[in-house]
Amino acid sequence: MLFTYHALDKDNHTREGTIEALSMDIAVSTLQRRDLIVSSIEPVANKSLLSMDIGYFKHVSNKEIVILSRQIATLFQAQVSALRVFRLLAAEVDNKYLAGILTEVADDIQGGAPISKAMARHPKAFNPFYTNMVRSGEESGKLSETFGYLADYLDRTYAVMSKASNAFIYPVFVVFVFFAVMILMLTLVIPNVTSILTSSGTPIPFYTQVVIGLSNLLIHYGVYLAFAVVVAGIVSWRMVQTPQGTLFFDSIKLDIPLVGDLYLKLYLSRIADNFSTMLASGVAVVEMIDITSTIVGSRTFEEILKQTSEAVKAGSSISDALGKHSDIPGIMIAMIRVGEETGELGNILQTLANFYRREVETSIDTLVDLIEPAMIVFLGLGVGTLLASVLVPIYSLAGAIN
Repeated sequence: MLFTYHALDKDNHTREGTIEALSMDIAVSTLQRRDLIVSSIEPVANKSLLSMDIGYFKHVSNKEIVILSRQIATLFQAQVSALRVFRLLAAEVDNKYLAGILTEVADDIQGGAPISKAMARHPKAFNPFYTNMVRSGEESGKLSETFGYLADYLDRTYAVMSKASNAFIYPVFVVFVFFAVMILMLTLVIPNVTSILTSSGTPIPFYTQVVIGLSNLLIHYGVYLAFAVVVAGIVSWRMVQTPQGTLFFDSIKLDIPLVGDLYLKLYLSRIADNFSTMLASGVAVVEMIDITSTIVGSRTFEEILKQTSEAVKAGSSISDALGKHSDIPGIMIAMIRVGEETGELGNILQTLANFYRREVETSIDTLVDLIEPAMIVFLGLGVGTLLASVLVPIYSLAGAIN
């Protein structure tokens, strides 16, 4: 959003111009950081629809954060100052929302704020894991290495999540097209066939009557069914937003055959990778567990990690605390215990993360290999049943006429 302003500088000289910011409050604070006393500020009149920048969305994708982190790590390794790093990246990124965030981070750094604190003001782009890793790097004096750890971690996480999401695009698309075609046939084709069969007076097979019944249901009550589906979707979405609903749906998700095993390995991989990355960056153990609980992506494992954190605060080891929960595999607990006893916990966790990441990839490949033939059988049965219910009575009618 563009604002025009009038202000006074240190020498009481009048300054006026325009400034682009996400809101008026941000624009005022930015001008104040430039040692200006704002006397008036107002938004510029909205542009026409054709001249608006449709690329300006208030969203930052995981891919953009992965690329950004790699660029930050590279620039820090090249000994570029933090302020110049964020100024350069703000001018280069295509996402204007992210550019605005980076500009504000640079302004805060210029005003004396630590990088982690400046980033923490923008949770939509930098989650608690990210900002705490940066804070740890600042405290240890290893900021360049920390951004390198972050870039590597985000690369690994993005690769796994992309493979998991891409694996379901094709099946979802095929199922959607199948149901769309079936609905069109039931509402447009079957009624014409029904009128022919009814007028002929020939006996109608039971399975054809079932198809005709479905056709009549969609024609007469399709709007109400669509409304019911939308309402059910909204109610389910609202339930997921509540802590109890999230826990319920997460537990169901983990109990689904094959899919539940994939999600379990995905969460275990994320936990091990987060632990390993934060330990390498010097984050304290309790803080490491607390941060991981907020970003693991599962309410079930969030509760497990919160209880683990409390147990560790009370003096328990990580392996003993995790061992109280049946959702954590015994092999993971045993390997963490070995790491604690030998002082090689970081390396053990990295080994676990690599193992579960490979398991996730194998599970995805297996699931895709099973879904494709299952879809072929499902689609074949659906289409075959529909065609048989239409063609068999027509052939019977043609035979009777002959």
